[in-house]
Amino acid sequence: MAADGISALRRLIAEAERIVAFTGAGISTESGIPDFRSPGGLWTRMKPIDFRDFVASADVRREAWRRRFEGKDFLEGVQPNDGHRALAQLIARGQASAIITQNVDGLHQAAGVSGERVIEIHGNASYATCLACGLRHEIAEIREHFLATGDPLDCRTCGGIVKAATISFGQAMPEAEMARAQEEARACDLFLAIGSSLVVYPAAALPALAKRAGAKLVILNREATGLDGEADLVLHAEIGPALRAAIASS
Repeated sequence: MAADGISALRRLIAEAERIVAFTGAGISTESGIPDFRSPGGLWTRMKPIDFRDFVASADVRREAWRRRFEGKDFLEGVQPNDGHRALAQLIARGQASAIITQNVDGLHQAAGVSGERVIEIHGNASYATCLACGLRHEIAEIREHFLATGDPLDCRTCGGIVKAATISFGQAMPEAEMARAQEEARACDLFLAIGSSLVVYPAAALPALAKRAGAKLVILNREATGLDGEADLVLHAEIGPALRAAIASS
């Protein structure tokens, strides 16, 4: 980790009046959560299930929940790391207005960030919702039913289809969350793109949107991204240690 890069990030944070963080899988892999898209990840071993197929077929829904409950749940026992905690510190200080995340693990909230400050543009895997009436269902309840019967749980209120509260392939992005994310990107003066490959659109358009609106753009990722050439600062480093070093004394 280059000390001059950390010093530059520290200065940008200290000078900013409204920071927005945008986080991708890279921040959570340091908590032990696999990146589904990386080599060896789930989506390289199994074809992702399309939302339309999930809705149309009970057999596909059965397979989706079988995958979720096969072995240890990927969220079981995971904890926020230094990166999550550092961003929570920026929110607590009032330096950051929001965290926009592509992640579905709820670790920003677990680090102490109010749910109102976290914009989950790909949803949340820690619970499920009914696609008809929106009622929340807990994963533990669905697991118990599935392991006992081999069938997915239907909504206990309206009988509708229950699905993990994530955005699947073929499913429309959540309009309200995307609108909020765009609003935050336009309003900030420092946009931190953290742990994202910046290849999944429309989410990956947010850093460029912030830059066009006049914000400084920082990209912190272990590997290069397609937007590195547009950033004011690029750090290729481990995320948790870099953020801890930059934010602790900013």
